[in-house]
Amino acid sequence: MRLSAELGVLIVGGSGQLGRALGETAPPNARLVTPGRSELDLTRADTIDAGIRANRPGVVVNAAAYTAVERAESEPELAHAVNAAGAAALAAAAHRAGARFIHVSTDFVFDGASGRPYRPDAAAAPLGVYGASKLVGERGVTASTGGQALIVRTAWLYGAHRANFVQTMLRRMREGPVRVVADQVGTPTWARSLAEALWSAVARPTVRGVHHWTDAGVATWYDFAVAIQEEALALGLLEREETIVPIRTDEYPSRVHRPPYAVLDTRDTREALDRSPAHWRVNLRRMLAEAARD
Repeated sequence: MRLSAELGVLIVGGSGQLGRALGETAPPNARLVTPGRSELDLTRADTIDAGIRANRPGVVVNAAAYTAVERAESEPELAHAVNAAGAAALAAAAHRAGARFIHVSTDFVFDGASGRPYRPDAAAAPLGVYGASKLVGERGVTASTGGQALIVRTAWLYGAHRANFVQTMLRRMREGPVRVVADQVGTPTWARSLAEALWSAVARPTVRGVHHWTDAGVATWYDFAVAIQEEALALGLLEREETIVPIRTDEYPSRVHRPPYAVLDTRDTREALDRSPAHWRVNLRRMLAEAARD
């Protein structure tokens, strides 16, 4: 994909899982700026304004977030400072500078009680601090930009870099049997798949409002773990098969209530971006194949 003209794109959270994927998939005529926290800190409004003014981007992508779901329950102020106040301040600074704003959010804004894929306009009802902070952030972003921002919710994000479910499973499977929750349903999504969708959105400046993007298909965490082991064994990333024990959510110690059904309806986004996601298992295989080559 190539943008119609050279475009300055500032990515907040450029060293994170999604930020790195955005850098790896950037169109050749995108001029990327990825300031570190010392230059642009979402908990410090002065650095936000200074960072936007110094770089004068055409597009700002907020790929940064406080994502420690468990720890957020004991650090609500920090979660809201980054995910809510920080996101709104960044959106406001981008809007003042005339830059388009793209913000990444989460399936955790829903309670998972629906039993059917959530459309972007479905009623939100977060179950914990993390989801609540992201929902407040969405609303702040919308208000700060007069509804001109693009908000993209995703789910079960993973990649080759940083801590995530895939990396955790590979490590634990090398150590012995694992127990994995089998009654929560969602869609594993490769960070690169989301990054490529976001670049498609960058190339379509009229796309705004709330959208959903995940890979195709659904799975439980147990299904996901089984697939990780099967693909990793085939690629030589694991040396032996380990037992994977399916368990109920109430058997897994956690301070957080997670959505039991976190499938997002991506139909509108697929039409708006004129692209279709691969099935989650296909993208899992691609990611692990790349890891095996490294």
